[in-house]
Amino acid sequence: MKWIVGLGNPGAQYEKTRHNIGFMAVDELARRHGIEIKQSKCKALIGEGMLPGGKVVLIKPMTYMNLSGEAVRAYMDYYKASLEDLIVVYDDLDTEIGRNRLRYQGSAGGHNGIKSIIQHTGTQTFNRIRMGISRPEPGFAVVDYVLSGFAKKDKPLLEQSIQAACDALEYSLDHTFEQTMAKFNG
Repeated sequence: MKWIVGLGNPGAQYEKTRHNIGFMAVDELARRHGIEIKQSKCKALIGEGMLPGGKVVLIKPMTYMNLSGEAVRAYMDYYKASLEDLIVVYDDLDTEIGRNRLRYQGSAGGHNGIKSIIQHTGTQTFNRIRMGISRPEPGFAVVDYVLSGFAKKDKPLLEQSIQAACDALEYSLDHTFEQTMAKFNG
């Protein structure tokens, strides 16, 4: 069973922001497969379902981005879930919008949600899909940028990125993450 954690911030004011692209991808995967993400458990909203590749649990931490590791740790401890079965989906400033990068390890790269997960799991080795949001224009504060919405011109690239992330997640259910990286990092 895979457990997929989309990172974001709870609340309507954050719903369509760049920082919530991980939530957007998990919500789209849930929509594709008729999974409801509404059970409140382990400091997160959780939905379970069957996909063609197997059982999956979709998780949206409700701790706010900077404390995402609390929900990941709580889920791991409660369900005795293995880190090998985890995939984290989140926004990445260093990848251009419309592109995704899959990795199985690495530093937080300045991302506080990933930093929290690394702190709470004690490792940098876990599967991840970094969804590009591009960097802000010079002079635009990063914190304001990630908490702002996508520009109208970026909507087609956003949709492309979300669909590609979902395709990769589906593929990963019955392929190794290395095979998934080879196919979707292209």
